Amino acid sequence: MSESIARRRVISYRSISSLWKHIFLLFGVLLVLLPLYFTVITAFKTQENYSLDKFGFPKPFYAGNIETALRGGRYFLWFKNSVILAGGSVLLSTIVSALGAFAFARMRFSFRHPLLSIVTALMIIPPVVMLVPLFLLLTRLHMTSTFWGAILVYAGLVTPFSVYLLTNFFKTIPFEIVESALLDGASSLDILVKILLPLSGPALVTMIVVNMLWVWNDLLVALVLLPQDDLRPLMVGVTVFGSRYNRDVPVAMMGMLMASIPMLVLYLFGQRYFIQGLVAGALKG
Repeated sequence: MSESIARRRVISYRSISSLWKHIFLLFGVLLVLLPLYFTVITAFKTQENYSLDKFGFPKPFYAGNIETALRGGRYFLWFKNSVILAGGSVLLSTIVSALGAFAFARMRFSFRHPLLSIVTALMIIPPVVMLVPLFLLLTRLHMTSTFWGAILVYAGLVTPFSVYLLTNFFKTIPFEIVESALLDGASSLDILVKILLPLSGPALVTMIVVNMLWVWNDLLVALVLLPQDDLRPLMVGVTVFGSRYNRDVPVAMMGMLMASIPMLVLYLFGQRYFIQGLVAGALKG
């Protein structure tokens, strides 16, 4: 009898604990979705409709804010700048990270583990802490207000995460594959390019998506290093555009919504590989 009561108490405790977990997760989901909901519904309202009902659905559905946002800002120029910055920095970081991860995962040299620990520790340093030294360094190199300077900074900021992710993934690839390639006379670069990278598709997609999202959505670094209007990336341009149209909130929300669409498309395109890369890193890292 006592065992039955104890079991009921355990089951009741687990049920209550599970209920609180679900409530907490539901609250977190609502906390994330509420700003998105506000942005989407506001982007398709007129200013008058927004003034009368800030959180209701658009009545009527108004698409004229798209034309106003495109005409009022320099959307396509800022979009091109963001593509250059995000694409260039992610490409440079991927090349450097692949070479570094191969060395950490498959080569034996002195201080390998301490160096990897230092690189991994760099992930926890906020970029704002390094912003002033980086700005002074680029000033001495005459690389401020240039895409190359910003690309180098962004590549350096995302490389620690990339090295960590690829190193863990490279370690999961069976050594017998690498050993057989060495016996066939393959060089280290051949092993990296022809064997490890093709087998690391999920990790590469995960790394590219995460890094692209970070660079695309960054505001602080670009605002400091690229102050000219012609060099601004999309997020900085939309922020300035929003402050210019701060009284016309629907137009500002439409500009921010359009700025988010490219990264949403990128994530949807690589979603399957993105999830595989995260799961593989969690299970095999």
